[in-house]
Amino acid sequence: MAEVLRRRRTELGMSQADLAGAVGVDKRQIRRYEAGEQQPVLSVAVAIADALKISVGELAGIPSHQVDLTGEWWASWQTFKDRKEVITLQEVQFRQQGELISVETITRGITVEEGGYHWRGELRLWDNEILMGWYAALDGGTRSKGTMYFVLHPHGQKMSGRWVGLSYDGKIITGWAAMAHSGDEATELIAGLKERGEPT
Repeated sequence: MAEVLRRRRTELGMSQADLAGAVGVDKRQIRRYEAGEQQPVLSVAVAIADALKISVGELAGIPSHQVDLTGEWWASWQTFKDRKEVITLQEVQFRQQGELISVETITRGITVEEGGYHWRGELRLWDNEILMGWYAALDGGTRSKGTMYFVLHPHGQKMSGRWVGLSYDGKIITGWAAMAHSGDEATELIAGLKERGEPT
């Protein structure tokens, strides 16, 4: 428990004082837990797990068997501008806390004139297999926002799906979407989705 508590607190950027305040105990008590000198009573363990956004089982060191998708990904999108297909490729950052993943673009992908924009969103991981969530443009003049649905490859290295949302061309537009750890693989996934109409 001590190791999990210390590692998870650090991942979230929390100090011992931050965690103590969230849990309602003295900072010295958190220090004792992290040093392995004491174990928290159940009610405190539940509060610590909630503050760290993990289960009590995970806090106790029981593995969750949940895939960790944190890191940099490449996202490829089939979209449309003036009714012409545009395939974009953007680098994105995933930050995962339990089953919730925050996503934000690192690169724009294509120029503003071509319809490129920065966005952020959230995905929720279901059964280590399905990701569902939303996205919204960060650029002030861009109104694009919508939903995302992905099927995760069994080893968690790539995902394929669709987006639906408000776009330059209309209020309900949809297209294929794919993410992988390389731009080439994300682009290949989109090509396969267009050809076969289903994830690989």
